[in-house]
Amino acid sequence: MNVLITGGAGFIGGNLVRHLLTTTGHTVLNLDALTYAGNLHSLADCDAHPRYRFVQADICDAAALRSVFADFKPDWVMHLAAESHVDRSIDGPGAFIQTNVVGTYTLLQAARVHHASLSGPARDRFRFLHVSTDEVYGSLGDTGLFTEATAYDPHSPYSASKAASDHLARAWADTYGLPVLVTNCSNNYGPFQFPEKLIPVVILKALRGDPIPVYGKGANIRDWLYVGDHAEALHTVIERGLPGQTYNIGGNNERQNIDLVRLLCGLLDELRPRPDGQPYARQISFVADRPGHDLRYAIDASKIHRELGWTPRQDHSSGFRKTVQWYLDNEAWTADILNGRYKLERLGQT
Repeated sequence: MNVLITGGAGFIGGNLVRHLLTTTGHTVLNLDALTYAGNLHSLADCDAHPRYRFVQADICDAAALRSVFADFKPDWVMHLAAESHVDRSIDGPGAFIQTNVVGTYTLLQAARVHHASLSGPARDRFRFLHVSTDEVYGSLGDTGLFTEATAYDPHSPYSASKAASDHLARAWADTYGLPVLVTNCSNNYGPFQFPEKLIPVVILKALRGDPIPVYGKGANIRDWLYVGDHAEALHTVIERGLPGQTYNIGGNNERQNIDLVRLLCGLLDELRPRPDGQPYARQISFVADRPGHDLRYAIDASKIHRELGWTPRQDHSSGFRKTVQWYLDNEAWTADILNGRYKLERLGQT
């Protein structure tokens, strides 16, 4: 297969690129605009791979997409390119509308034209996988789970832009017959995550001796999905999933934010103790909550398990330990990012 991955220099996309190169014989073309969170250093070990190609292009650039489709002739399109940080969407929603809505539309149009040009086995095997988030569903109370039938109720500019892109993808399937699959995943974590998200922020703030910020009282609950498990799930969906279907992908790993932060501090206490011997949890600092902060997300991933046989490999602690150890072993990677314009500052306070 020829696999076009958009956003392949990002966190999830980069892990997906590496997964496909190491577990399949597919050829992978990584198309990425290399915005602030796109980091080719994360794929340095893939540069010389004979089945890997990179093109720097924006998914909003219709001419560039036409050229890529004509040259590469993808069998699968795995669409991960997106602006993804809620706090940034509060400060600057325009970029989220442009990339997540206009960009998805532009990519769908390019895929539609390409699909219409195919015939026979090439047409039969073509798939378009649109990768989205559980945040489109809104906020849960103390009980219940998001299913594929849950009504959309987005509360942030980010989640609203992703909800719009989900609707576009499904509309192109229904209207134009494009073989689209949609996935909605819970919070990802793991190696190579840009240090603006909760887990890398906690690790890096702790190691620097800075206050570790926890929004509100830390009572917000998320389901945590290890990025390697997510990459396997995406591969499973595009290979065996039914076009027109949606699959929720979760880690079966719900935690309050404050409990997660304390777990990470405890792992750091074990793996790299503070010089003064004090626990890292001493650095936890409660800060004003984020505007529109959803209380709880939790995914019902029974459909993908029942129909496609996927289940996460990491349990309630193993993935977090692997992640903390990765950041400890790869401080040069984070140092390169923190030497630039991003300084672990807080965003999204309006």
